[in-house]
Amino acid sequence: MACTSCSTSDGGAPKGCKNNGTCGTDSCNKLTVFDWLSNMSLPNGDAPFDCVEVRFKNGRKEFYRNTEKLTLSMGDIVATVASPGHDIGIVTLTGELVKIQMKKKGANPASNEIPKIYRKASQKDIDIWSAARDREEPMKVRARELAIAQKLEMKISDIEFQGDGSKATFYYTANDRIDFRALIKDFAKEFSTRIEMKQVGFRQEAARLGGIGSCGRELCCSTWLTDFRSVNTSAARYQQLSLNPQKLAGQCGKLKCCLNYELDTYMDALKHFPDFETKLVTEKGDAICQKQDIFKGLMWFAYTNNFANWHVLKIDQVKEIVAENKLKNKVSSLEDYAIELIVEPEKNFNNAMGQESLTRFDQPKTKKKQNKKRKPAGENAIVANNNKPASNNKITNNNKPANNNRQAPADKKPAEPRKPIIITKNVDKK
Repeated sequence: MACTSCSTSDGGAPKGCKNNGTCGTDSCNKLTVFDWLSNMSLPNGDAPFDCVEVRFKNGRKEFYRNTEKLTLSMGDIVATVASPGHDIGIVTLTGELVKIQMKKKGANPASNEIPKIYRKASQKDIDIWSAARDREEPMKVRARELAIAQKLEMKISDIEFQGDGSKATFYYTANDRIDFRALIKDFAKEFSTRIEMKQVGFRQEAARLGGIGSCGRELCCSTWLTDFRSVNTSAARYQQLSLNPQKLAGQCGKLKCCLNYELDTYMDALKHFPDFETKLVTEKGDAICQKQDIFKGLMWFAYTNNFANWHVLKIDQVKEIVAENKLKNKVSSLEDYAIELIVEPEKNFNNAMGQESLTRFDQPKTKKKQNKKRKPAGENAIVANNNKPASNNKITNNNKPANNNRQAPADKKPAEPRKPIIITKNVDKK
């Protein structure tokens, strides 16, 4: 759903549309609705629906009535009614789909309490709105410092200025009720504007700020999820997930909303399974369930006197044993019903070029040291040099002459110094 401006440049980095949230196609915004009726004309005699959906900062959306009969389209910047003054927002949806969205969110399309749109925003309105948006980030830093100075257990997560810059709304999260009357006085004195405080939940905070989940995708609550259903640990138990709080919690600190996505499928599959607390009575002893495989329809049982050995049974076999136990009959053993699982050998594919390692370029290659073998002392170790005479004084690394007074072994005679070879040429004298 992204527009062509989001394509990558020649260097591989995304270009971006540089519109900062005012994309004309409305594809880069949060919780967008695709207008699939935009290319369809209304029947003859029907007037278009006079309400539009307007988006503000961080996905906050409201419905407004177009009483002035303005020609509005997706992406237009409009000035709307606010208390006091006016606010600036972006039109995200028009037409008949607005009526469906209003019914979905519980708003009455025929109500007279729906606020109205003043006009399309002028360039002066947009400049004031942009200047107010630039003040939000440094204000948030300073507001957090003032809250910490008063030792209030609250977190100021976001600040939203009204379009005309006359009011600032502070969104905060807290576990308990906070008395921030003195804090509001400090804010009004520090920022010289009207202050409004709104407490939001931890999930609403994550939905406003957005982020990347552990799955690698954007958070569901900031892209398409609009209702927050309660999630408890029983959803993880039914899906046989590890009850690790660090893995089950999302960025909001609560249980992940995606635990409910497949819960109904697991509940339907578990209807055909015997109870996990089922106890099988055999002649070798009682056996209790240790593990279930919902997808393959298998259950693992172990004797109470030997928990180390597990026996795999199909759910039909478990039901058969349970039926015998209800008739007060004991089966001989679980080994008569157990099945053997064939473990398929793992297929390891190795790259012939040896490039399967992703970290092969992380560490520099070490140069192999060449072991230079010293040649033995003797006549065979002397290299003949016909151009330079051999020198008896060898220079070492310390620039000291070598000691020539060393005694040679008894079985070997010391090597005599090589005499220089003099070559003479006969030159004809004319």
